[in-house]
Amino acid sequence: MIPFRRLAAALLATSGLLAASAIDAARAETIRVAVGTQDTTINCATGGLLIRELKLLEKFLPRDGRYKDVTYDIQWRNFTSGAPLTNEMVAGKLDLGAMADFPGSLNGAAFAKAGRRSLFISVLSGSVRGSGNGVVVPTASPVQSFADLKGKTISVPFASTAHGLLLRAVKAQGWDPERDVTIITQAPEVAGSALKANKIEAHADFVPFAELFPWRGIARKIYDGSQADAPTFHGALADAAYAERYPEIVTAYLRAAVEADRLIAAEPETYSELIERVTGIEAEVAYLFHGPLGLQTRDLTWKPEYRQALKTSIETLKLLKKADGDIDVDRFVDDRFIRAASAQAGIDYAARLSDYAQSPLSAPDAAGRPIADVSRVAELWVRGEGKVRPYASPEAALAALADLEKAGGSARVVYAQDRNSGIKLFAAQAWYVRDRERRLSAFLLKGDAEDFARAHGGEVIDFAAARAGEARLTAR
Repeated sequence: MIPFRRLAAALLATSGLLAASAIDAARAETIRVAVGTQDTTINCATGGLLIRELKLLEKFLPRDGRYKDVTYDIQWRNFTSGAPLTNEMVAGKLDLGAMADFPGSLNGAAFAKAGRRSLFISVLSGSVRGSGNGVVVPTASPVQSFADLKGKTISVPFASTAHGLLLRAVKAQGWDPERDVTIITQAPEVAGSALKANKIEAHADFVPFAELFPWRGIARKIYDGSQADAPTFHGALADAAYAERYPEIVTAYLRAAVEADRLIAAEPETYSELIERVTGIEAEVAYLFHGPLGLQTRDLTWKPEYRQALKTSIETLKLLKKADGDIDVDRFVDDRFIRAASAQAGIDYAARLSDYAQSPLSAPDAAGRPIADVSRVAELWVRGEGKVRPYASPEAALAALADLEKAGGSARVVYAQDRNSGIKLFAAQAWYVRDRERRLSAFLLKGDAEDFARAHGGEVIDFAAARAGEARLTAR
C-alpha cells in the first residue's frame, strides 16, 4: 500500500505535468497571418509583393515570449483593386491588406457598417501633391489638357482613388459631373483595349496605369494628379481586433515593409525587374515610381497631408453616398505599429515625418558633370546594363543616347523630370523647350511648355525634334 504522503506527492507531480502540457499546448497554437496584396498596384510593393517574394515576413515574425512555440499560417491573396480586398477583410478572411487612400476609406466604412473596426497602420508610398493617379487619352486624340474634356466620356474604375481624383478635377473646372462630362465605370484591363481601339475619349486610373498605357504606346497622359494638388497615398490596413490581439505580429509585418523599402531604395533596378517578373508590368514603369526622384515617394510616415487625404476621401464617399457617416480619422489612423517597427529598424520616425524630399539621387552624373538642378535631371537605362545612368540635363542624356546608338547600342528607356512639378516622365512622352543656349527643359503638358517658352524664351518641340537636334550636334 502506497503511503498517503507519497501518493499526494505523485498526484501533485502529475497535475503539474498536466498544467505544463496545457501551457505548452497553448504556446503551440497556430496563428494565421493572412495578407491581401495588390501586386499590379506597384506602389503597394513594399507592403505585399516584395515582402512575399523575399520572404521578409518570415524573417521578422516574433519567435519568443508568447510566440515561442507558435506555428504561423502565412497566407497571401492578390487582388487587382481595393474593393474585393476589403470584402475579404470584412468577411474575416484577411488580417492585413494594402490599398490607396480612397479604397482604404471604403474599408473603414465597410468595417463600421459591419459593427467592427479597421486601422490604417502605415503609409507605403505617396505624394503630398497628388501625383500617381492620372488621366490618359488615345494616342491620336487632339486633347492636350483636362480642360479639353468638357462634353466627353471619361471612364474610371468606380470606387477607386482615381475616381476621387476625377471628381475633384471636374469640380476644379467648375463643371457639373452629371451634365458637363459623362463618367462611366471601366476596369483598367478593359480600358487598355478601349483606348487602343479609340472606343473611349479618356480614362482616369490609379498607379501604374496612367504611365503603363503611355509606355505601351496606346495612350498619352494629359493630366497628372499633382495638378489637383490633392495628397494621395497607398498604405497598409489591419483588422483592429487582430491588431489588438497580436500587436507584435502587426509590427513585424511593418518591420518587413521597412526592410522592403530599404532594399528597393538601394537597388531600384533590381527590384523593378522582380516586379516585372511577378506582375508583367515592365521594369521601366516600376522604376519611374521607385527610382530616385520617382513619381511618388516611398514614405512610411503619417504626414498631415496623408491624414488630410483620408478626410478628403471620406467627404467624397459621402458625396457618392458610399458612407453613412463620418469616420474619425484620428481614430482610424494608428501609427503605434509603424513607430515600433521604425524603432526596431533604427529609424528616427520623427525625422522621417518632417522629411518631404523625393527619393534622393545620390549617384554622380554619368558624364562627370555635377548635378546642381534636379528639375533638369535626365536618366538613360541602357539595354544590357544593370544600373540606370543619371545625367545633369536632358541634352546631356540625349547626346549620350546618340553616341550609344552610333556605337551600336540602344536604350531601354529615357527619363526626364518635369521642370515645373519635378515628377519623373518618360522622355519620349514629354514636351520640351529649347532655349537660346540650346538647353532643354521637359514638361508633361504642351501648355506648360508653351507658357515657359513665352516667359523665358525658346521654342517648344517634341521628343523626336529634341533627339534629332542633339544627334546633329554630336555628329559634328
